[in-house]
Amino acid sequence: MKCPYCGTESIKVIDSRPSEENNAIRRRRQCENCEKRFTTYETVESMPLIIVKKDNSREPYSRDKLMSGLVRSCHKRPVAMKSIDALVDDIENQLYNAMKKEIDSSQVGEIVMESLKTLDEVAYVRFASIYREFRDINTFMDELKKILKEK
Repeated sequence: MKCPYCGTESIKVIDSRPSEENNAIRRRRQCENCEKRFTTYETVESMPLIIVKKDNSREPYSRDKLMSGLVRSCHKRPVAMKSIDALVDDIENQLYNAMKKEIDSSQVGEIVMESLKTLDEVAYVRFASIYREFRDINTFMDELKKILKEK
């Protein structure tokens, strides 16, 4: 570690404590040369997750993309943004806990649909209609019948 002020590598740690979100360690440091203080944060380096699309192309996982899909599905539904955030956190945990570097988009879609089913059934049907590419009203009705049988 170099001092951001003078560039010296002689630094000492004055204080360490967890950050407010408890996902990093906050370290207060002091340069032994110029005696200026600064703060650093130490976090766990996360494993990059790659999504394998239906056409076998690959792209990095994007929380924003997942979030926007869920927000579109829940549009004009009585679902709080806080609930969508919690759902995204839960889905991310499931994806990262799978301990795979690559995951098929179909697996992600299934996890999302299972999660949406418990959150809001209309949002679930909206998401499923795009994800499963409903071609006609019969396919749509079949999905609705599945939901009704589960009740």
